[in-house]
Amino acid sequence: MVYQTYALILNTPLNIHFAAFVFFSTVCSYNFHWALTPTSSAPSQRLQWDEKHKRHHLLLSVIGLTGAVIFFFYFKEKWFYILPSAVLTFLYSAPKIPYPFFQLLKKIAIGKTIFLAAIWTYVTAALPVLIEGSFSEKAILFCIGQFFFIYAICILFDFRDKEDDKADGIRSMITYFNDQGVKALFLISITVFIILSILLQRAGVAWPNILLLIFPSLLLIGLFNHSKRNFSDYLYYFVLDGLMMLSGLLLWIMNRF
Repeated sequence: MVYQTYALILNTPLNIHFAAFVFFSTVCSYNFHWALTPTSSAPSQRLQWDEKHKRHHLLLSVIGLTGAVIFFFYFKEKWFYILPSAVLTFLYSAPKIPYPFFQLLKKIAIGKTIFLAAIWTYVTAALPVLIEGSFSEKAILFCIGQFFFIYAICILFDFRDKEDDKADGIRSMITYFNDQGVKALFLISITVFIILSILLQRAGVAWPNILLLIFPSLLLIGLFNHSKRNFSDYLYYFVLDGLMMLSGLLLWIMNRF
């Protein structure tokens, strides 16, 4: 996803140091989040593994934090751009910290899904642009579009986790909406993403690249009903998560030839 931003929006080679920073930061935040996650009612072998291996998550979180700190020094003068990603990441996981102050964050309406989509968008789309100092109309359209695409994927994850979130007192729009409301929110998000992606042509992005950008969203539409019935780990953590990086992967393959 970071490669896609560099190749499609910045038109420069991938900054390896920044890619390493994002990698280790992701390892840290992901494992910190799951180390705090309580037992789940979802029929998932992966979640059951998580429950039994909290120490693994804590160890990986420390390793990720160490790597992130090391590579942060390559961009330390840009700390004010990096700080929002740390704040958003913390806000997403904070409600799971077992102290009264952090438990109050569960009361933030619609927060969970929007925070998660905002984190992914900021780190993989907006932050590379800010780090490289090259914001433009093309970058703005791309970043907003990425948010709505990632948000559409998060909607399906939230639908799967709806009962757990209700039981844990975590609020999001998905816990309030009925099935038709969830579908409408999903389709609106996808529609906005496709429109903004098409508008990238005016900002200088070639049609083949725009089609690569849109392609995963069409697959996501086709998977919508199936993903509401099938909560397979492979579907969610391989296929749906994989759709976020698919256009970047296809762009990388295309640029190799």
